[in-house]
Amino acid sequence: MKEKLWKRSAAPIRERLSAAMLMLFAVAFAPAALAHKASDSYLSLVRAESGWTGRWDIALRDLDYAVELDANADGAITWGELSAATPAILDYAYSRFGATAGGVPCTLTPSDSSKVPDTLLEVDRHSDGAYAVLKFTLACTGAPLVAHYGLLFDLDPTHRGLLRAEQGGNTETAVFSPERRQIELGATSRLATLRQYWNEGVWHIWLGFDHILFLLALLLPAVLARDASGWRQVTSFRAAVLDVAAVVTAFTLAHSLTLTLAVLGIVSVPSRLVESVIAATVLAAALNNLFPVVSRRRAIVAFVLGLVHGLGFANVLIDLGLPRDALAVALFGFNLGVETGQLAIVSLFLPVAFALRGGWFYRRVALQSGSAVVALVAAVWLVERSLNIRLFLL
Repeated sequence: MKEKLWKRSAAPIRERLSAAMLMLFAVAFAPAALAHKASDSYLSLVRAESGWTGRWDIALRDLDYAVELDANADGAITWGELSAATPAILDYAYSRFGATAGGVPCTLTPSDSSKVPDTLLEVDRHSDGAYAVLKFTLACTGAPLVAHYGLLFDLDPTHRGLLRAEQGGNTETAVFSPERRQIELGATSRLATLRQYWNEGVWHIWLGFDHILFLLALLLPAVLARDASGWRQVTSFRAAVLDVAAVVTAFTLAHSLTLTLAVLGIVSVPSRLVESVIAATVLAAALNNLFPVVSRRRAIVAFVLGLVHGLGFANVLIDLGLPRDALAVALFGFNLGVETGQLAIVSLFLPVAFALRGGWFYRRVALQSGSAVVALVAAVWLVERSLNIRLFLL
């Protein structure tokens, strides 16, 4: 079971900006080459007569990072290693989760697994790997229930705990984060839901390195124009802004369409296929910068390829869980967050790219070398995702 699943020069201003741009690309591409699904755990609570029953799915890769499951350091986690580490896993996890009801602490009791008798741990497989499954009960009296969560926050501030609670025929969802470690059930307003899913939309566009690289591949030629003699710089910032606006708007419309259709259950595509095709779209966009096939009407290309990325965003949103009584609010908030994240990237990238567009650095290093790096990373992703293998130990 593989789950490890990481001399001073007096240069002119333009050259110094070029160096800064190169560093920006290095920072952007280095983590992208090692990108994997963001760290999440899935916590489900169901109201019972004497309290609550719970199920908590935690990725083995995260637990290995926290309590070192791979005892012999061979890069694989066996059932024997997992069984031996079960007491440490339970101690680590349950020391970072609890609840109160009416201000009184609930009593948490681990439950035997229904699949593997006499054990307190089982394994289930999600789209991104194997997860340990912890089952428990919460003995509580009174209301409201307030859940307290602190898993992995001290080790990974990007971690999120995805909460789904069912009581009285109603389903409520929420997201734990380092800034939101305590959630009171039944106290979520529509404004709070909008803010929560907006925040997660921003967060996931910044953690979605494949989406970021795709966007950068589309943005790189925005300050240049292609003719028979090759690339030449655009004459005005306004022209660059209009080109970027057309590309980003097309991408936004496309991924918003498929995101909505997928969340509503109208379209359903296997996650592995979606992720593989997303990698292929990044590769295609980067190669088009190196060997231009489409230099005009790039907005149409952005729209077509953006349809696939919307399915990728939908996988994230579905994993987060959706409040059925506020579905439109959650969907709008997440979409708005994604757009906010994209606009932040554009606003940082475009002015620098426009300032550098006339020099050799932008055309040779930023456009050509940058696109080559993006293509290489995307090719690795495509092989890994389509064949379900790891070329690098992460």
